[in-house]
Amino acid sequence: MMMTEQLSYHADEKGYYGDFGGAFIPEMLYPNVEELRSHYLDIIGETSFQEEFQALLRDYVGRPTPLYFAKRLSEKYGTKIYLKREDLCHTGAHKVNNTIGQILLAQRLGKKRIIAETGAGQHGVATATVCALMGIECIVYMGAVDIERQAPNVARMKMLGAKVVPATSGSKTLKDATNEAIRDWINNPVDTHYIIGSVVGPHPYPDMVARFQAIISKETKKQLLEKEGREDPDYVIACVGGGSNAAGMYYHYLDNPKVKIIAVEAAGKGVSSGESAATTALGKEGIIHGSKTLLMQTGDGQITEPYSISAGLDYPGIGPMHAHLYRSGRAQFVSVTDEAAMQAGIEVSKLEGIIPAIETSHAFAIFDQMDFKEDDVLVFNLSGRGDKDLQTYIDYFGL
Repeated sequence: MMMTEQLSYHADEKGYYGDFGGAFIPEMLYPNVEELRSHYLDIIGETSFQEEFQALLRDYVGRPTPLYFAKRLSEKYGTKIYLKREDLCHTGAHKVNNTIGQILLAQRLGKKRIIAETGAGQHGVATATVCALMGIECIVYMGAVDIERQAPNVARMKMLGAKVVPATSGSKTLKDATNEAIRDWINNPVDTHYIIGSVVGPHPYPDMVARFQAIISKETKKQLLEKEGREDPDYVIACVGGGSNAAGMYYHYLDNPKVKIIAVEAAGKGVSSGESAATTALGKEGIIHGSKTLLMQTGDGQITEPYSISAGLDYPGIGPMHAHLYRSGRAQFVSVTDEAAMQAGIEVSKLEGIIPAIETSHAFAIFDQMDFKEDDVLVFNLSGRGDKDLQTYIDYFGL
C-alpha cells in the first residue's frame, strides 16, 4: 500500500493502527486491561494530572532536554544534525517520561504494587525510580542474559528498592521477561499495575506510552523553531526495538508528510545471519504480548529468538504503530549490524564528546545507507547514554 495523506498514524478507538494493534489477551487479564482502557484518556486529560505530570517532568526529570546542534558530526557528513538529548533525562534515558506518567495513572487507579519488564535495564531503573519516589512496591522482571550484560542497571534498581527477578526461559532476554511480567499480572489482578516500557502490548499501552513520550517531539518543534526558524525538520530518526523513543520522536510529525521518518532496527550479525532483530525485514503478521504486529517467527508461527548486541533492541517484534508506519510506507526502515552500530557509537563519542547507548548508536550508523543534502535538517533522538553499556564497549573494542 502506498502512503497517502488520508491515512491516520494514531490508534483508533479499538487500539488499531491500520491492520495492527488491538488487545489479544487471556480472559483473566481482561478486567485489568479494560479498567486501564476505560479510564486512561479521562485521567490523562484531567488538569490535576497534567499539572503534576508536567511539574515532575520539569523539576524531577529535568525537561525540557536540549536540542543540540552536533557541529563536528554535521561537518563530517555534510548535513545539519541535531541531537535531542534524552540521555540527559534523570536516569539516563527517555524511559522515565513514561514511568512518571504511568505511576501517576496507577495511583489514581488505586494500585499498590508495580511490576515491569526490562531489557537494557533503563526502563527497569526508571520504574524503580518512580516507585521509590512514590513509595510503592516494585518488582522488575529481566532476562538472565540481560542481567549479566547490564549489571550497572541491575545494581541501580536494587539500590532504589526494587526486587529484580530473572527470567530463565527461552533466550533469557526481553521477550521472556515480558512473559514473566504478564504471568505475574494474571496472578495479581486487583492491586497491581503493569508499567510496560515500550509501545507494545495490548491496547491501550501502545497509545498510552506514545502519548507520554510525545513530549520529545513537542519540545523538538519549539526548539527547532528557535534554532532554524521552522518547527519541522526534514528527517526524524530513531532506533526501534519495541519503539517508545521512536514513537515519542515521531509523534507530532506523524501526520506531516513533509517530515520524513527513519526507523533503525538491529540487524545483529546480519539480516540473513540467523542472529538478528530486524523485524520488518524478517517478520510477518503475528500476535505477541497482546497485540497484532510484525513479528519474527518460524513457518509454523513459533517466535524466532532475536539477537542484538544491544539489550534494548533484542526483541522479536515491533510496536503496532511502527508496523503500520512500515506497512503504509510512511517510515523508511533501515537495518544496522552490531559492528556498524558499535563503530558509530565510538565515532559520536570522539566527535561530540557524548557516549551514546548502544541502542542509540544504531541510529547513527545510517549514513552509509542514506544520502542527505547539505541543507537537510536531521533530528536524531539520542535516547540514552552509554554508561550502562561501557562493559560491552570495553569488551568489543578491547579498551
